Amino acid sequence: MAEAAAERKVYSVRAFNYAVARRLEELPTIWIEGELTELRRQERWATVYFTLKDPVDGACLAAQMPRGQFDGLRLDLADGELVHVYGRPELYEQKGDFHLRVLTIERFGLGAHLAALERLKQRLAAEGLFAAERKRALPRIPSLIGLVTGNDAAAKRDVLTAITTRFPPAHVLVAETYVQGPRAAPSIVTAIRDLCERGVDVLVLARGGGSFEDLLPFSDERVVRAVAECAVPVVSAVGHEQDTPLVDLAADVRASTPSVAGRLVVPDLTELRTWLERAHAGLSRGAYRIVERRGERLASAHERLRRAPLLALERRRARLENVHVRLRALSPRATLERGYAIVRAGDALVREPPPTGTELAVEVVGGAFGARAG
Repeated sequence: MAEAAAERKVYSVRAFNYAVARRLEELPTIWIEGELTELRRQERWATVYFTLKDPVDGACLAAQMPRGQFDGLRLDLADGELVHVYGRPELYEQKGDFHLRVLTIERFGLGAHLAALERLKQRLAAEGLFAAERKRALPRIPSLIGLVTGNDAAAKRDVLTAITTRFPPAHVLVAETYVQGPRAAPSIVTAIRDLCERGVDVLVLARGGGSFEDLLPFSDERVVRAVAECAVPVVSAVGHEQDTPLVDLAADVRASTPSVAGRLVVPDLTELRTWLERAHAGLSRGAYRIVERRGERLASAHERLRRAPLLALERRRARLENVHVRLRALSPRATLERGYAIVRAGDALVREPPPTGTELAVEVVGGAFGARAG
């Protein structure tokens, strides 16, 4: 309450804070844009506290929001993001703390785009569009290279210069198209399909550097799906090395710059010639070694054929001698030489003692003589 003192109207602190709080309640609920800073959230707290900062002059506004509502938004907010908050001003009467009572939050500007891209990235990844097993190897020597680019002379020149420097015989089919703005995404998709229909073996998607917004067409779902479904391998060379549009994840190969993309799709002609010369020399050496081995085999076979009749004759002679030795061992003569005698009575061999007085003929090794059985 107010008291009159020396013609002054004096309010107590409580009364002043109460009056200001009631006036603030009369203000409408409004949207405020700012940069999210000093985000403080704890599981045991019922309220989430943060500060909204004006990115131009640094003006700050304290804000708070019930934790249940904040968590229910599922925004995964972090310091530094631009947001739109909807709420009304409040004054905590006990301490005179002024803050914004937040009812809802939305990302704004770059933050909104980043959130949308993250959701798209997760959805496409879940479909397997970025899987490593989908990646295809680039052809070693492509007969026709497709290049999708804008009318940016630098990016186009960098790719073509890199290709023709490394491999002068290369044939490149260029499709110039929009690479930023609302017409870029459908134009890029059409260019990719047209080049595939014209028989390219590999496709390069190239664009020079630019702002985040400039590169957004290369994260458009239509372009990402066109790259993932392309009939030939795709090399993505979009923006600078630190930029990562979603086509980089869907492409078979990511190049940090357009020049690198040009070097990736063709071999170095000098290195290729060196390799061919080494391969030719290797084939020559291999052919010579094969002829040499075959010659050695033929010479060995000729020698075996030359010696075969002699060997056969030797084996036959050895067998005959062996038979001759066995026959000699079995002959009666061989028996006589061992000290035995052959006794005959007339023409019959004597195997039993004959009767006394029988005339006998005895043959020994030294000759024959007569005898009479006693």
